[in-house]
Amino acid sequence: MNILWVNWKDWRHPGAGGAEVVLHELIKRQVADGHNVTLLTALYKDAKPIEQCEGLTIIRVPGNRYIQPFTTARHYRKHLRGQHDVIIEAVNTAPYFMPYLTSHRWCGLSPRKRLAARKRPPATDTTVCRWCSKTIAQPLVLYHQLARQVWFHELPPPFGLLGYALIEPASTFLMAKSGTPTIAMSNSTKQDLKRFGFREQQLHIISEGIESEPLRSLDGITKYEQPTLFAHGAMRAMKRTLHQIQAFELAKPHIPDLRIMVSGNHNGPYGKKVLDYIAASPYAADIHVLGRTTTQKRDELMQRSHLHLQTAAKEGWGITVTEANASGTPCVVYDTDGLRDSVRNGETGIITASNPQSMANAIVQLLQDQDAYEKLRQNAWRWSHDITFDQSYRDLLAVLRHITQ
Repeated sequence: MNILWVNWKDWRHPGAGGAEVVLHELIKRQVADGHNVTLLTALYKDAKPIEQCEGLTIIRVPGNRYIQPFTTARHYRKHLRGQHDVIIEAVNTAPYFMPYLTSHRWCGLSPRKRLAARKRPPATDTTVCRWCSKTIAQPLVLYHQLARQVWFHELPPPFGLLGYALIEPASTFLMAKSGTPTIAMSNSTKQDLKRFGFREQQLHIISEGIESEPLRSLDGITKYEQPTLFAHGAMRAMKRTLHQIQAFELAKPHIPDLRIMVSGNHNGPYGKKVLDYIAASPYAADIHVLGRTTTQKRDELMQRSHLHLQTAAKEGWGITVTEANASGTPCVVYDTDGLRDSVRNGETGIITASNPQSMANAIVQLLQDQDAYEKLRQNAWRWSHDITFDQSYRDLLAVLRHITQ
C-alpha cells in the first residue's frame, strides 16, 4: 500500500514532541510491514528537503507555521496527487484540510478533463477518478487533542480568544463536515470532536504507546531514601509547572524531608518566571531544577522518585504518566483532558481538582499511607504493559481495514 502521512513536524525536528514519537513509531511499523510510506512535513534549518531514511521518504516543504500549510497544499497538488492509496493527516492545532485537497469532486467541472474523459472507455475501477484518471486516495485524520483552553495559556489576549472562539472551532467544524474517518487518541479527544460536529460513526479510538518498555519487575527498584516528587516536561504556560512547585510547597510542612526534581527545557518567558519563583521560595534548597535530561537519566529519575506530577491544562494522552507507571511510579494529575484518560483514579494514580492545594493534599495522603501507595504503584505498573505502540499499530490497522474495505 502507498501511504502518505502529513504532519507539521517530523521526529528529527528540534521542536519535536510526543506527537512526533507516535508518528515515528507507527510509521516504523508500516515500513516493516512492507508499505511504501512518504512523510510530507515542514522544512527546518539544516534539514534536507528530500531525505530517504529508515525505509521511507521524507519531503520537507518550506514555510513558517502560518505559511507552511499553503506551501504543503501546493506541493501536494503539484507533485503528489494521485500517487497514494491512503493519506493520513495528523492534526496539530491547525489542520492542512487534506480531505478536501485529496477530493476529486471538482475534476468534472474542468471542460478539458471532461473532453479527455469522453475519449476514454468508461472506467470500471472505482479507485480511479473518471475525469483525471488519477488514484483516488482514502483520507484519514488523526487528532491527538484539540487546543481549546491552551490558547489562553500560550497566547496573549486577544489572540488567545480568537483561537479559542473562532479559528479552532471553524477549522474543526470544516474537518467534521468532510465526513472523513477520524482517529482520536483518547476518549476526551473523541468527546471534544463530537462537540464540533464529528459523528460517532466516523470516529475511532486507538491506543497510545510509550517508547521505553515497562520494567520486567519492580523487584530491585530502590526508591530514593528522601521522599521525592518528580516533574518532567518543558516549562510552558499550558503545562502549569508553577502549580507543581506550589503543590510541593503546600505539602512540604506535612512531610519535612520532601523534595522535588524538575526536568525539562526551561527556556522562554514562562521558564524564567518559574525559575524566579523557585529562587524566592523558602524551600528552594529542596527544589532541584535539572534542565534537559537524557532518556537514561529521565528513566532513572522516574524509577527512583516516589510520585510523578502532571498539571497540563490539556493533553491528548498523558504520555509521561504512562512512562512513569512503566517505571514503577504512580502519578498525581489534574482532572483535565488526556490526563484523566491516562489515570484510573484511585486504582493507578490520583486525579485531583486543578489547583495546587488539591494536588498537595493527594501527595500527603499517598506518601503517608504506604499500603495505599504500594497498591497504586503495582496497579499502575501492570496497566502500563497494555499501553504499547504494538497495540497502537494493531488498532490503526483495524481502522485502515475498516475504511478501505
